[in-house]
Order: sequence, then C-alpha cells, then structure tokens
Amino acid sequence: MRITLAQTSPKLNRSNLNELVAIINEVKHSSDLIVFPELSLSGYLLQDKLLEDAWSLEELNIFESLSEDIDIVIGVALREGKLFRNAALYYNAGKLIAKHIKVHLPNYGMFEEARYFEDGDRFEAFRVNNKTVSMLICEDLWHKSVHEELIMLNPDLIIVLVASPARGFTEKSLDIQEKWYKIITEVAKECKAKLLFVNRVGFEDGLGFWGGSCIVNISGNITYKLPLFQATVTTVKI
Repeated sequence: MRITLAQTSPKLNRSNLNELVAIINEVKHSSDLIVFPELSLSGYLLQDKLLEDAWSLEELNIFESLSEDIDIVIGVALREGKLFRNAALYYNAGKLIAKHIKVHLPNYGMFEEARYFEDGDRFEAFRVNNKTVSMLICEDLWHKSVHEELIMLNPDLIIVLVASPARGFTEKSLDIQEKWYKIITEVAKECKAKLLFVNRVGFEDGLGFWGGSCIVNISGNITYKLPLFQATVTTVKI
C-alpha cells in the first residue's frame, strides 16, 4: 500500500482547497491513500471566520471525483446547519464513506476550540479496501479512555490528523514532539495496528506548527518520519 503524507501549511482562507486539489492530482496515479492534517482546508485559528470560511459537504464534491483514483483523508471545518464541526473526512471510490467529528475539543491555554466547534460523541471503525480503519483528530488521542475504545474497535489502520503547535523547546529536542511520539507508538502497539500521524506546519498569529508527520508499525516503531517545520509531501510504501 502506497501512503502519501501531506504535511501542509494551511492558510486562514479558502484557498487551501485549490492547493489540496493540486497535490492530489500530482500523486493520484502513484499513491493509494493521501492524508492531510487537521483543518487542512481551513487553517486552525479560524475563530469568528468560521462563519464565512467553514465548508458544507456539498462544496467538497470535487474530492468525491478525485477519489476515483486515490483514497483521500482531509481535515475540515464543517458547517452542519447552524453548527460547526472539526471533522476528518475519508473519500473512496467516488464517495464520502466516513466522517469523524472531533470528540475532545481543547479549551485551555492557547486553545479555544470548544468556543467555536460542537463536539462529536463517538469513535468508529469502518471497512475500506479490505481493511478496518479508525480516524481521530489531535486531542482525541490524549485521552486514555480513547485508547481503550480503539482496542475494542480493533482497526488495522489508525489515521490521526493533527494541528500541534510547537512548545517545550530544549537544546536537544522538542518536548511536544516527544510526548506525541510516545502516545502514538503506544497506541499502535496496544492496538496492533499501523498508525499514520499527519501534523501541519506553518505559522498563525504567533503559533508555529512543527510537522514531524510519521508512520508507526504494529510493533510501535516509527518507520518513516517527515522533517520538522517544513511543508513536505512524500509517498511511502508500507
């Protein structure tokens, strides 16, 4: 299976759609699945811009047609009636086949997601290409109860969409990177599943996002890792 990790730097406007479409068109004949970060269609610090920049599913039909050639996972600020959701969407064979709504919305320190988004209430697994897949978004994976739910769901592949700001710089490492890698390697090992971790890069209003997207095998070992702080699109065979 050929996996494309799209470690992008979203802008706080709707121009991200054109960038994502261009990237997909570049890799669609050489990859089986492409994964973009959390809120890759919208940027992270939307706040009141949600009213104008959130997307309805009907506006994203282009991903249905593109998924005839490649499976696509995107992160989006989704408008559903009067509510806004932080969502991960999985497109396959011309259809939207799965949608995960972020359950755990951070609302502390630099994070204000619970002020703007409505939370989800479940974690699920779905079948695609003879594999069982689960999707999560960022903070979801920081809760031990979610790890237990994942073990029950028994996925073959776990996809984690992330927008993690850099913090905890030391001379030798980045504290938040070490914490994330500890979590994802533990989860992959607990679930005996491959795990795709896709984090964004770039800057928004003083926040810098660190990237470091990676692939973890069922033994909890990181087998491929993208660079820090650099927009990168790479296809890897797993």
